[in-house]
Amino acid sequence: QVQLVESGGGLVQAGGSLRLSCAASGRTFSNYLMGWFRQAPGKEREFVAAISWSGGRTYYADSVKGRFTISRDNAKITVYLQMNSLKPEDTAVYYCAAGGAWYGGSLYYRENKYDYWGQGTQVTVSS
Repeated sequence: QVQLVESGGGLVQAGGSLRLSCAASGRTFSNYLMGWFRQAPGKEREFVAAISWSGGRTYYADSVKGRFTISRDNAKITVYLQMNSLKPEDTAVYYCAAGGAWYGGSLYYRENKYDYWGQGTQVTVSS
């Protein structure tokens, strides 16, 4: 049974930093695409960043490019999202997701590319 457990959320002032973690278990993720999505109050869930587990290729939403960095630790089977220069508009519940059989392409932002989802962790950025 695949499990994705997020941690690291919290309250931070604008301009601050947080690092989210997503601990994965339950299968081998070697060909998987690991992603972060977020959902702000009253808005639809949106893509934030993704990384291919095998090659380490990264993808980012335009709104977070240059501020957020996604990475993975193969030994710990954990994906990280380092968030710097946080803004109030980054306030949301952040979800980790895993999608199987990823061999590249342009559809990394689509929710239907992901098979498994975590429970989410709240990030609140105060102004």
